Amino acid sequence: MNNKLLRNQAGFATRAIHVGQEPDPLTGAVIPPIYHATTYVQDGIGASKGFDYSRSGNPTRNSLELCLADLEGAKTAFVFPSGLAAASTLLETLPAGSSILAHNDLYGGVYRLLAQVRPISAGHKVHFVDFSDEEALKRAVTEHKPDLMWFETPSNPTLRIVDLALVAKLGKEAGSITVCDSTFSSPAGQRPMEYGIDVVVHSATKMLNGHSDLLGGVVAVSSHAPEKLSERVKYMQNALGSVMSPTDCALLQRSLKTLEIRSKRQSETALMLAQSLQSKAKELGISKVIYPGLESHPQHQLAASQMINFGCVVSIDVDGDLARVERILKATRYFHFAVSLGSVESLIQHPFSLTHAVVPEDQKKDLGIGQQMIRISVGLEDPIDLEADLIQALIGSL
Repeated sequence: MNNKLLRNQAGFATRAIHVGQEPDPLTGAVIPPIYHATTYVQDGIGASKGFDYSRSGNPTRNSLELCLADLEGAKTAFVFPSGLAAASTLLETLPAGSSILAHNDLYGGVYRLLAQVRPISAGHKVHFVDFSDEEALKRAVTEHKPDLMWFETPSNPTLRIVDLALVAKLGKEAGSITVCDSTFSSPAGQRPMEYGIDVVVHSATKMLNGHSDLLGGVVAVSSHAPEKLSERVKYMQNALGSVMSPTDCALLQRSLKTLEIRSKRQSETALMLAQSLQSKAKELGISKVIYPGLESHPQHQLAASQMINFGCVVSIDVDGDLARVERILKATRYFHFAVSLGSVESLIQHPFSLTHAVVPEDQKKDLGIGQQMIRISVGLEDPIDLEADLIQALIGSL
């Protein structure tokens, strides 16, 4: 007998298309209408149909949040106008003066928020450590007794892999809220809550949306997170007014319908390109190819054990000077020289001067983010075209 017929839950792709998205009961429309209304008629004092003002709740946003929570395996999910808005609102749930242990290899905007904003605005004590170094992480947890532990896996842009189960275990023992930024993977690529992580955050602008046409952020809270954390996030979102517009909610919900197939195709192409670049590294003037799907990646086995696929981002270090790097960035035809990632169109960028410009140079050096690093986001174009495009740009820049 086919065991798949016995499962209690529909598959990921089915849920992405159907959860929270019943046909409109009034007209039968397959796609629910977008509710642009800002205010709702009340049936009486203390009596409503569940809505009063769109900042506090909106049917279109509710539908999207139900779907995202389901895909993450979360108790609840909340959507925000940007990834940094999501991160900022989550941090507002912490009391002033809280201790935060943060991964030293974060997206530059989150690094700025944790290192330069929160210590001043809320007196948070923020300490950075390499979450992919087990012993260093254990020592830091013991020393700093964090209220919250914040990390990325895969990390941006060095693609370090963090052991999800280990962080969850250490966080539980220390009484810390564990937060995983899973932007590089999305729930189609990994599901941190299955390993015990309390909160998952995303820049929905990236993989979740995948079309470079909206900003968004997500905070998903697991059922095993500290008591009333979901309620606190909801309260702070309403208090701060940090909500995604109905139009963007509808766009993002549309994008979720193709998330699994996009993620799978992008990962397959990324692996092919990483293998091709690695095999031709010497002739292409490449000193290093970084991708979790490569057996040469130092944490390949860990990545394979906790990821559904290896993602769409490949980083490379090239030989030569900054002038050569710029020639490569400007020579590609199908890879647009632009920040962001996870879109249907392929992108190529320079982390040192763009996404990580705010990170101090000595810290970038320690992390291996040099001026010769190029970050590649693989889209949905024909893999052969992408391979030829990268090769011609690399060879032509020599």
